[in-house]
Amino acid sequence: MRKHIKKVFIFCLILLVLGVISSFLINYRIQTFTREYILSLDEVPESQAALVLGALVYENGNVSPILADRLDVGIELYNKKTVDKLLLSGDHGQKEYDEVNAMKNYVLLYDIDDKDIFLDHAGFNTYQSMYRAKEVFEADKLIIVTQSFHLPRAVYIARKLGIDAYGVASDKHYYPKINQYKQREFLARCKDFILVNFLKPKPKYLGEVIDLTGNGQVTFD
Repeated sequence: MRKHIKKVFIFCLILLVLGVISSFLINYRIQTFTREYILSLDEVPESQAALVLGALVYENGNVSPILADRLDVGIELYNKKTVDKLLLSGDHGQKEYDEVNAMKNYVLLYDIDDKDIFLDHAGFNTYQSMYRAKEVFEADKLIIVTQSFHLPRAVYIARKLGIDAYGVASDKHYYPKINQYKQREFLARCKDFILVNFLKPKPKYLGEVIDLTGNGQVTFD
């Protein structure tokens, strides 16, 4: 009986070690694969749109500091004419929680032409935002805007899905929970590596194709 328990323990320990090693290798792969595509605001090539990824929105409808920083970089790219459109992707799965319209209201304060603003209401996570950018909005070339801890995963997924994607970091401030975000991101990279390379699930929602060269008002609620 003791020998059997010992064998099970050794087997579980081997699996644990292999899992830890695999996790580090996946993280290393994603970071090295995307390094050349993550550039500064002045280095990124002209692209169809800036894909700004959603984040926390408060109950009063105001965007959180981490999301405001992402939107500010998206606005900078638009004003520099590096991109023609802003694609704002976030969680609007419930009436009482709406990231995308809060994002839209924020950028409209900066005199962005509302025809150049596209809303993706079903960007519930990074994988779904990238998948929908490719399949719903038919994006060929994008600049992804998010914080630096999140960029490698976002750019990796986009490129694996066939988008000519680049990334610009939006780290304009210190974020009190940054260590927590980084720890979660380590595991999220492993999850999305499996999704985009092996499982390849479709998002919860797809829908009709929306032309990124057209009028973004068709995406407004």
